[in-house]
Amino acid sequence: MSSNTLTKRRKVINYLSCGKGLTPAEAKSRFGVGNLRATISDIKSQVECFGNWEISTEECANGATRYYMDDTHPGKRTYGYDECGNRYMI
Repeated sequence: MSSNTLTKRRKVINYLSCGKGLTPAEAKSRFGVGNLRATISDIKSQVECFGNWEISTEECANGATRYYMDDTHPGKRTYGYDECGNRYMI
C-alpha cells in the first residue's frame, strides 16, 4: 500500500517556501523536527545548489534563531507548495 506522507524535511521546505519563518520550537511542535539546525543544513545544500532559493536567519527577541527560505527570483514564480506538498498557482 503506497503512502502519500511527506518527510519532516519536505514539510519544512514546503512551509519555508511559502515565505514563513520557523524557529526550532515551532518546528518541533508543527513537524516533530528535533534538530532544526541539522535539518536546515541538509535543506540548504539542496535548495541553494541551483541558485533559486537561499536560507537566511534572524535572531528573535528571546534569542532563538528563526530560519527563512528566500526566493532569489521573486515575482517570476507562478506556483508554490502548501504544507501538504500540493502544488498551487500563485
